[in-house]
Amino acid sequence: MTVPKTWRPGGIRAAAPRRSGWRAQAPVVAAVALGGGAGAAARYAASLGWPTQSGGFPWTTFAVNAAGCAVIGVFMVVITEVRAAHRLVRPFFGTGVLGGFTTFSTYAVDTRSLFADGRAPTGLAYLAATPLAALTAVWLAAWATRRVLKWRQS
Repeated sequence: MTVPKTWRPGGIRAAAPRRSGWRAQAPVVAAVALGGGAGAAARYAASLGWPTQSGGFPWTTFAVNAAGCAVIGVFMVVITEVRAAHRLVRPFFGTGVLGGFTTFSTYAVDTRSLFADGRAPTGLAYLAATPLAALTAVWLAAWATRRVLKWRQS
């Protein structure tokens, strides 16, 4: 039986054959794109079901961002602390679905619109409340998920 030669003369190891960058990343890009489409469609459905009145506080975007961040908190605990997931689960669901569902670009546009409409106090409240609610939602959801999992194990 012969062993493939991995060393070149002079003690330099030959490079292992590599997949091209695009071929290695294509499944990840496809997973993110498919998930992003699904998440964006869900966000659009939320905006149709709960439209924001012109000039009013953008409750739909606020709620979508907070809810999406809460799901991110649960998801990250489950896939990092509970069970191993397929390598495409995080790009599909975490980056794609939840990235498409949460909408911090709309948050920026809504904030700008509130300021442009002369509603600076509402704009400032929204500007501060959204990241605070999003971070709190992630933290509380992760904490609650860990508590539930710990309770179920005992």
